[in-house]
Amino acid sequence: MAKIFCIANQKGGVGKTTTAINLAAGLAKLGQRVLMIDLDPQGNATMGSGIDKRKLALTVYDVLLESATIAEAIVKSDKLVQSGCSYDILGANRELAGAEIELVEVTRREKRLKLALAQVDTEYDFVLIDCPPSLSMLTLNGLCCAHGVIVPMQCEYFALEGLTDLVNTIKQVHANLNKDLQIIGLLRVMFDPRITLQQQVSEQLKEHFSDKVFNTVIPRNVRLAEAPSYGLPGVVFDPSAKGAQAFVNFAQEMVERVKTMNHKPAQP
Repeated sequence: MAKIFCIANQKGGVGKTTTAINLAAGLAKLGQRVLMIDLDPQGNATMGSGIDKRKLALTVYDVLLESATIAEAIVKSDKLVQSGCSYDILGANRELAGAEIELVEVTRREKRLKLALAQVDTEYDFVLIDCPPSLSMLTLNGLCCAHGVIVPMQCEYFALEGLTDLVNTIKQVHANLNKDLQIIGLLRVMFDPRITLQQQVSEQLKEHFSDKVFNTVIPRNVRLAEAPSYGLPGVVFDPSAKGAQAFVNFAQEMVERVKTMNHKPAQP
């Protein structure tokens, strides 16, 4: 049975897509079967995985509108297959923006992705969902089918403000739509230990959220930032870079955390 995780933060520009594609590649490198779902109409996770979003015949849009199954819509990147870090991709493009409007009138609109994933549940170890930076019908579809949320965040003051909103959203979804949903952990990204404020915020996070803060810290890294322009996750683009190595460590930590996840009713 696949473990389904949303990569979410209501604040933009915090490294959600970078986290999604590099965690997917890191898990694949460890031999895990991974599906990465791009739920953002910008399609950055699709492009960053080596897939041209403009050439996709079927996308997550078709899956949400039930005109295609996930098995029909998934694609693979030749670059990733050659690298040995391949994962399946359910891509997105600007068509997805229209799904918001089209889903308004349909039944079970917040459960469309959950129903679709049920058909491929046994084929993957991990399903990672890259969510848009807003609480939209798209994000709600992700949260309704997920076992948990991975929250990438920078150690800055405004990031703490946004985190409060996200925690409240997760509590509401947990209470009303998905009893399995919980915060799996907070991932500190773009971290620069030379900046005192970042160290202080990091300590605050550990004090307040304790074991919900992942041990792995993703450093600010130029090679990670360069990788998407080559259509590759940083883990594949430059495996020796500090950022890439950090994401492989994070993938190992995720595998261990999943092993210890209990099956009692989740607390957000």
